[in-house]
Amino acid sequence: MATIALLHGPNLNLLGSREPLIYGTASLAEYVATTTAAAAASGHTVQAFQSNLEGELVEAIQLARDTAAAIIINPGAFTHYSWAIHDALAAFSGPVVEVHISNPSARESWRLTSVVAPVAMGSIVGFGMHGYELAVAAIARVLDAR
Repeated sequence: MATIALLHGPNLNLLGSREPLIYGTASLAEYVATTTAAAAASGHTVQAFQSNLEGELVEAIQLARDTAAAIIINPGAFTHYSWAIHDALAAFSGPVVEVHISNPSARESWRLTSVVAPVAMGSIVGFGMHGYELAVAAIARVLDAR
């Protein structure tokens, strides 16, 4: 059994009420519960954290180096410009999956760049809650193959 760090960036605490046509009506708690259930079904656990502050997310990634075997991260707007999060993830030795509820490529042009993708094993975008389940399935396969 391994622990998966589930990290959420800015404004994701507003899930369920913020732009429901884009992000749906499920709350952050529902995303965490669904991800936790998917991990448990694969024999793994989830350690969830959300912050609107870049430095707190960097610290959570650094902490995960000692407490988690993998990271699922939805960096929110930090996706597009946080080299600090990029560098922290690059220093993490386990698999990292970048997840986005919507498909950033189908939205505003400034969302086309991800500075997180180059240090992630993969990215899952546009599948809403199912994207988190897919991320758990992918990570579980990688961890179980080790």
